[in-house]
Amino acid sequence: MGSHLLLPFLLLLSSPYVQAQQRITLGSSLTTQGPNSFWLSPSGDFAFGFRSIEGNTSSYLLAVWFNKISDKTVAWYAKTADPDPALVQVSSGSCLELTSSGALSLQDPTGKEVWNPEVVSATYASMLDTGNFVLAAADGSSKWGTFDNPADTILLTQVLTPETKLHSRTIATDYSNGRFHLNLQNNGVFFYATAVQSDPQHEYNWSMPGNATNLVFNATGMIYITLDNGTQVKITSGKTSSIADYYHRATLDPDGVFRQYMYPKKFSNHLYTQAWSVVDFKAPNIYIPRRSIAETQVSSGTCGFNSYSKVDVINNQTTCVCVPQYTFKGGSKGCTPDFQQPSCDLDEAGATKQFQLVTMSNVDWPQCDYEQHDNIPNNQCQQLCLTDCLCAVAVFRDSDNTCWKKKLPLTNNVVGDSVQRTVYIKVPKNNSQQPELLDSNRWKKDKKHWILGSSLFLGSSILLNIVLISVILFGTYCTITINESPSVQSSNNLGLPLKAFNYTELEKATSGFTEVLGTGASGIVYKGQLQDDLCTYIAVKKIDKLEHETEKEFTVEVQTIGRTHHKNLVRLLGFCNEGKERLLVYEFMTNGSLNRFLFGDIRLEWNLRAQLALEVARGLLYLHEECSTQIIHCDIKPQNILLDGNFTAKISDFGLAKLLRTNQTQTNTGIGGTRGYVAPEWFKSTVITAKVDVYSFGVILLELICCRRNVELEAAEENQKILTYWANDCYRCGRVDFLVEGDEEAISNLKVVERFVAVALLCVQEDPTMRPTMLKVTRMLDGVAAIPTPADPSSFISSLR
Repeated sequence: MGSHLLLPFLLLLSSPYVQAQQRITLGSSLTTQGPNSFWLSPSGDFAFGFRSIEGNTSSYLLAVWFNKISDKTVAWYAKTADPDPALVQVSSGSCLELTSSGALSLQDPTGKEVWNPEVVSATYASMLDTGNFVLAAADGSSKWGTFDNPADTILLTQVLTPETKLHSRTIATDYSNGRFHLNLQNNGVFFYATAVQSDPQHEYNWSMPGNATNLVFNATGMIYITLDNGTQVKITSGKTSSIADYYHRATLDPDGVFRQYMYPKKFSNHLYTQAWSVVDFKAPNIYIPRRSIAETQVSSGTCGFNSYSKVDVINNQTTCVCVPQYTFKGGSKGCTPDFQQPSCDLDEAGATKQFQLVTMSNVDWPQCDYEQHDNIPNNQCQQLCLTDCLCAVAVFRDSDNTCWKKKLPLTNNVVGDSVQRTVYIKVPKNNSQQPELLDSNRWKKDKKHWILGSSLFLGSSILLNIVLISVILFGTYCTITINESPSVQSSNNLGLPLKAFNYTELEKATSGFTEVLGTGASGIVYKGQLQDDLCTYIAVKKIDKLEHETEKEFTVEVQTIGRTHHKNLVRLLGFCNEGKERLLVYEFMTNGSLNRFLFGDIRLEWNLRAQLALEVARGLLYLHEECSTQIIHCDIKPQNILLDGNFTAKISDFGLAKLLRTNQTQTNTGIGGTRGYVAPEWFKSTVITAKVDVYSFGVILLELICCRRNVELEAAEENQKILTYWANDCYRCGRVDFLVEGDEEAISNLKVVERFVAVALLCVQEDPTMRPTMLKVTRMLDGVAAIPTPADPSSFISSLR
């Protein structure tokens, strides 16, 4: 008898929903404020309860969030039921109650019920350490859980069944349904996310060889679809760090991209930022192909009319931004101009006088063309738009000198480094309305307006003359003062297309230069955050110990760096040249250096490593051959290759070699560059050319292939201690598979691995003349150029000691 009574109790304890969990008993309740506003999981990793909405402290979500991290990232929030789910939002004084009948009821301050999960007769509730809040039956089984009713995020161990949807947010801080949803369908054809209220061009899908049964985010960090035939189709790589050391989530972000993230539970290395970083993603850009005007269906696109998406490198999310001098109107309406469009009564001179073009890059609106010009120079393209009253935007493609003229509304934006076009937005020269622009017809019809206009013109002319005389006198005074008291050139009169920061501004942005991102021969790099509308994160490099002669060259070198623009180069945002302070301000790279991922716990998948190699090669090709002034980097190494939120490789510290003293570009090797990556000619009395970068790239390419350092003196096998020699031996024995042993993805792409190894060995030839140019390297890596057999490289041990 006793054993029969004990059996249900033992079954209850064995349930995964009950083990080590704290029960929330019937009659328990939460309020929006005070200590009783949420329930914690046993570990404290997750919380369920009321969460105030950012920017609106009187409105609350019912949510689940990561409780132990600084930003309390929300993983679930309550919405009404399908087919038209809407955000549940309550005000201060609301209450959540687990009633005595076993129902969960959310009530507003008046006591009116505003939400319930339509579940009754639950025995208790529990906030689990998985992040799942459940209403449980007496036997421990789940009657309802947040995992079964997701918002925009899934967590480890969560499973989506067919027809279960993820809805993106509008923007990161607005939890209402955005323009995208992700839906797993069981018809075995596709898994897709599509823009809501838009045309079907926005779909992207993955074909599957069977009927889908579930989408699984398993306990090891892998996301895959299970099919009815038992096979699994991977959605993400699953190449993550220890699950015990990192939090994980996968979110359908506001830009329609499904990203997998991780966040370190402990923060012990001051060189890296404790923030969410992207592990993998699907559909980095929902590309809309250019079609003929007859086929075009106007749609407001991802962000609405006259807007574009902007990546937040810290949160790896995309927000919608209006083009310059346009204002966001909300929803699919997008943005409208803050000024009246040019009157077609204006002649060419009038249009040029009143309007100007603002430059943007890496964005396009492919469906808005009304006129195309081929083989014309850039300046002519700009002038054609400036003098055309219908033209709101000109787009120019340098590769073939193609010019497109676009009219409003701008729709279906495409954003990303792959969009290699320059955009010119037409805006007034000042944001105030010109009288002749608003009322040109009335001036022609009403004589009194002509008289008034003449009076205004005469008065304005007199005032303008007074101002000009004042400016001339002031300028003369300043010139005399400057000649009498020479000083370091102000950063504000360099005429650069970069922002000139003052030292105080950067000191404030970096909180007194406290958080170090990295150190090197050129100085220390600090993390900072600008006080602009987007709270942009930046990396500030303090360049130390410039000699007096080099100080004079600082502005020239900054001009050279500022003119470089390529998707595989870290972008220079600005500089500071104040007194003796020399600082460079760069875009902040969320995922840090390649060094972190090549030699750390995280192993990047083969396809991503191959892509990184190509990106570094293209960045070097631009520096060597495509920018206006050739730049030899002289210190290519994994620490100087940074990764953005989408794991795009970008070369940093280019153009700094001329700013440093000779002994500042040297390490303990006594030569330029860094141990293990230096070319043999550094040891000889020969001219240093761009081939030193080719040598360094060859070493890095081998490290990307093998996921190990070039020099590992602790290696078990003597012949494996120097990677370049071991790779050469493996290549000549026809066993490059030894280099990627245990890497199934690389083994399945062994032909590509062999090609990459051959290119690397060509790059590390001792004789610089035998190394290929970076143009040849990129063509060989892409598989479009034949690869000669590399010569057996001579030993050069001294370069590695």
